[in-house]
Order: sequence, then C-alpha cells, then structure tokens
Amino acid sequence: MINLLLGIVFLLILVLPITVKRVEHNIELFLLAVGALTVSLSSLFGPERLWDLQLIETALIEPVRITAATLVFGLLFRLFRDPLTWSIVAAERAIGPRVFAFLLILILGLLSSIITAIIAALVLCEIVSSLNLDKKYETRLVILACFSIGMGAALTPVGEPLSTIAIAKLRGGPFDTDFFFLLRLLAVYILPGLVAVSLAGAFLRGREVKAGHGLVEDRPEPVSGIFRRSLLVYVFVAALVLLGAGFKPLIDTYISRLSAGVLYWVNMSSAVLDNATLAAAELGPQMNVVQVKSILLGIIISGGMLIPGNIPNIIAASKLRISSRSWAELGVPSGLILMVLYFLVLSW
Repeated sequence: MINLLLGIVFLLILVLPITVKRVEHNIELFLLAVGALTVSLSSLFGPERLWDLQLIETALIEPVRITAATLVFGLLFRLFRDPLTWSIVAAERAIGPRVFAFLLILILGLLSSIITAIIAALVLCEIVSSLNLDKKYETRLVILACFSIGMGAALTPVGEPLSTIAIAKLRGGPFDTDFFFLLRLLAVYILPGLVAVSLAGAFLRGREVKAGHGLVEDRPEPVSGIFRRSLLVYVFVAALVLLGAGFKPLIDTYISRLSAGVLYWVNMSSAVLDNATLAAAELGPQMNVVQVKSILLGIIISGGMLIPGNIPNIIAASKLRISSRSWAELGVPSGLILMVLYFLVLSW
C-alpha cells in the first residue's frame, strides 16, 4: 500500500513541474508540500514512524550551509562584479580565445564547489555578456561551462543542493559523510571530466562581432533578488530532506536492489528532471559504494544535457536567453558521449 502511494507521488513529482507552469514557477514550495506529504504517508502506512524531532531538526539545519554560501558569495559577486568582469575580458584579449575558454570552463568548474553552482553560473553570464564573439560560439561555450559547473559543484555539500542532499541521505550508513566525502568519492572521476570538457571548449572557434550581437545578460540582479534566491535555496533543500525521508520505504523495497548499471542509466532522466530531487528519492545509507557512485555520476553527467537538468543550466539559459533547441543541439550529444565514457570507466 505504502509503496503504491509513494509511487504515485513520485510520478506526480516528475510530471507536474514539466506540465504545469504554476508548479514549475513555485517548485520549492511544491516540493516542500509534497515532502511533508510523503513523510506523513510513510508514517501512517509504513513500517516506522518518520515524523520526529530529529527529522525536523535535520530539515531546519541541513540547508543552512549552502544557503549561507549562496547569500555571502552572491553579495560579494554583486559588489565586485564590474572590476572582475573587466579583468577577465582583458585576460581573454591577452591570452587568446582558446586558452581563455579552457581556463574559464575549468576554473568555474573547480570554483563551483566553493562559491556554489548558482554564483558560478552568474559569473559565467557576466563574462559571456562582456565578450564580443558570435552568438553560436558563445552558446556552445556556455553549455560546456555549465557541464563543468554542474560536475564540479557536486564535490562539496555547499556546491549545489544535489551534493547537500546526497550527504544528508547517506548519513547513518557505512560511509564517513563528512564535508569532504563526495570529494574523496568522486574527484577521481570528476576532475578528468572537467579537463575533457575544458579541452572541448578550447577547440571551439569564435569570430569577432559588433557589440550586442552575441549573448547578452537580460538584466543585473538586485540585492533583493539575492536574498530571495537564498531563501528559495533554503526551502528547496529542506523540502529535499523531507522527500528523502518520506521515500525511505520505496528505496528499501525497490531502488536499493537495482544493479549499479541500471541505476546509472535510469538516472539519465536527470536531463529533464531536477537532479537533487532524484538524489533525494534514490539514495539511502543501505546502498553500497558502487551503487552510490552510479547514481551520482549518472545524475551529474546527464544533468547538463538539457536546460531543466540542473541549476546552472536554468540560470544561464534564462539570463542569456538560450533556447531549448540550441541547448539540446550540443548538450545531448556531449552528454551521451560522457555518459558512455563514464559507464565504461565504472564497468572496468
């Protein structure tokens, strides 16, 4: 009974944000409500009572670190955005577009685990808006940079909600889920991927155009927007904590029994679904390390394929007005190549 109910709720989480605009635009509040619903259903019909002070405390405390990082780095970026942008554009002219593209993609990927994926995406939008290169080249540069940001941000729990919720969901099992757990687990896979994506960006070629003919950011972000975004990040992560707890019966019965290879390819759905939501619904402390790696890498890599796949994609596409079709033309084949390569590495 409980698994049937949770299965229906899971399908609603997958379908409603894609089909209902009001849900899409208020996804944080929607997930918070559904998270509370899943915990209540699992407590009423499941084998154990999940609503307790520990769960409430976790839901309140777990989002604090990433929320604080988002707020602090957001305010710092707004304060120093002009000199930072001028310096980077000057560097691009000095070292040339190929080396610049390589370093931009690589550095943003590495820094995203510290300054958060959100701030890294905003920095990317500022830099690209300042370049006078053709729109097609800049679009490709943005897509590859978002692959890099999404991959790098997964290495620490302040990088993005996916990594925050992964730490929370795996706590209490056989893993040492400290701040550097994901770095120890995934760095050997992620770092070569960052270099590969950066090299792909370096081989692109753009041509000079008149100002305004490339990608241009829609508008500067006000201070109120920084505080609002930080609050939404808090609500989002709190919702994911509840979702993860509520889906525990479903994880124990079905997901934890799937093979690592199946889990890896199933998570290619992260291309169209929020990656942190998938992590909340799938990860559990009873899983072995191969299953955890397969889930996380499948989610992380495929998240760059389409705009809804992760936070930096959504921010960059919205602010730079990149269409879904333009994103898919490069994002899908690039993601499929990476998925196959990582699958071969995991299977070796």
